[in-house]
Amino acid sequence: MDFTFTEEQQAAAEAARGVFAGVAPDGVPSPALAVGAVADEFDRALWSRLAEADLLSLLLTEEYGGAGLDAVALCLVLAESARVLARVPLLESSAAAAAVQAYGTEELRSELLARAGRGEAVLTVAASGRTGHDPAELSVTARQEGAAWVLEGVQTAVPWAYDADLVIVPAHTAAGRTVLALVAPDGAGVSLAEQFSTTGERLGELRLESARIASRDVVDADGAWEWLRHLLTVGTCAQALGLGRQVLRMTSEYTSKREQFGFPVATFQAVAVQAADRYIDLKAMEATLWQAAWRTGSGTQGALPVSGEVAVAKIWASEGVRRVVQTAQHLHGGFGADVDYPLHRYHAWAKHLELSLGPAAAHEETLGDLLAAHPLS
Repeated sequence: MDFTFTEEQQAAAEAARGVFAGVAPDGVPSPALAVGAVADEFDRALWSRLAEADLLSLLLTEEYGGAGLDAVALCLVLAESARVLARVPLLESSAAAAAVQAYGTEELRSELLARAGRGEAVLTVAASGRTGHDPAELSVTARQEGAAWVLEGVQTAVPWAYDADLVIVPAHTAAGRTVLALVAPDGAGVSLAEQFSTTGERLGELRLESARIASRDVVDADGAWEWLRHLLTVGTCAQALGLGRQVLRMTSEYTSKREQFGFPVATFQAVAVQAADRYIDLKAMEATLWQAAWRTGSGTQGALPVSGEVAVAKIWASEGVRRVVQTAQHLHGGFGADVDYPLHRYHAWAKHLELSLGPAAAHEETLGDLLAAHPLS
């Protein structure tokens, strides 16, 4: 069996490396900044360059101006974006557009997808629920009234909420179905309250009070939210992998130059063993990520539902990225806490990625439930 990436997937990764080559993590807002001091908008110039390189339309078909690639290609690009802490909603907008393509009506696809692929329409997803711990789809109710849906509820920590043109909001009906509503943040019955993440980025608490959404802007299809959440989760794992790789690279460079007792500290056994352990973590993150991304995009049947592979990938990503940055801080000593050095930013982003869409413990519980329901024997 051939486990190498296809030429198209490798080309996407190479294009991403070229686009992100000029992005410096030193330009990322520091989590140490006071609330309110963070820039209001994401990196619009970078967003335009991603659009010009056709990296915002990877998952879209040629009909909508895309490349027709899969989740693996998107994850390769996301890993490159995390290497420089790119301040763009690449994951959220790409995943939202892919969900509309897979489950939306033809009218909605025709209206939205080409614009999203060109970067003209910015999309995001409300996936954290009311508190960040409860299922997102249970935090908002949806009921039909004539030719519209009426939404009530709250979604917390919505990324890029102040910059997006549309937010995909999962909501549940009285019959227990989950629908996806495309909500304009400035629409009637919709309000935003500022929140800030551990990375220093501005998030939004989205409040819906009798917000009326046209039926054409609601995706009512079985499995749509589960598929979108899986894609968001594997994308988050890809970002954790890219960040972890960069942090281990920074640690290697630092310990190779920092001398103690006349020798580089990288030559000390205690340092080398810790670095080797973190390399193993990254390899495990990588293997589980590609398995989950492939299953998410291919629809291939396995011993467990695709949610099993997604849970395994998120467990390794959450635990692995945490261990990588902790070891990096330890081996950098006091230098790692210097706010003029970018490692503290990577540490904050790693913690955010570790907990995004559920920490390791939550996915361990999910995996346990799946194994109980689908014995591998």
